Amino acid sequence: MATEKITFIGAGKMASAIAAGLVKNGMKKENISAYDISAEAAEKFEKATKVKCVKDLSSALKKSNIILLAVKPQYAEEALCGIKDLIKGKLLLSICAGLSIDTLKKISSCTRIARVMPNTPALAGEGMSGYAFSEKVTPDDKKTTEKILSAIGYCREFPEKLLDAVTGLSGSGPAYVIEFIMAITDGGVYAGLPRDAAYEMALQTVLGTSIMLKNSSAHPAVLRDAVISPGGTTARGVAALDEHAFRKTVMDAVIAATERSAELNKK
Repeated sequence: MATEKITFIGAGKMASAIAAGLVKNGMKKENISAYDISAEAAEKFEKATKVKCVKDLSSALKKSNIILLAVKPQYAEEALCGIKDLIKGKLLLSICAGLSIDTLKKISSCTRIARVMPNTPALAGEGMSGYAFSEKVTPDDKKTTEKILSAIGYCREFPEKLLDAVTGLSGSGPAYVIEFIMAITDGGVYAGLPRDAAYEMALQTVLGTSIMLKNSSAHPAVLRDAVISPGGTTARGVAALDEHAFRKTVMDAVIAATERSAELNKK
């Protein structure tokens, strides 16, 4: 495999997280470059990654064999229109929500494409990315993509048709989890806990439960039932969740976000 040299087109928060993760995982800074039309974004990228942003995108692209497109979807075509010849034949990773592989082919001239849906926990190195490949990618391209995405957490390949569901679950999921944390915090405050204590306990409860589930081979229902004593406090709390259709509400949120993602893709 040739030495990996990557150029970020767009230097926002997610690009900064990926670049910082690559550096942390041993990629040499001189093999990473980034460009953004926003001086403010470029400055923040440099502070977060210790990697210098370039002013001459063309020169950086000529030296790179991997292009990571990290602009807002509505600006993707404009960002690529003047550089098609420079990126043709290279591996293109896109984290632009809603841009299909076919669309990326048309606006980039690239055929080796990974379409990626990351999520915001990537900013803490604990992201979950779903990705799909075009038919022209090589085995090395797949390894490279996984290596890059592993720098910000975990990743998993899907058929492209499932990326809307990935968006609805893991892409939008951090917002659902935050809503839950805020809700149980408020419940604790209502029950008499100081807000700072309630928030700390809510955070650690969610974090600890997630780690416990991840480290266990048992079905989640088994671990849940271990907390529920007959006639006890948890049984009454879970009954209240059931009374207000908690599980169905969360499922509906994932389905609604998935459907919205599909609508945006069609546009």
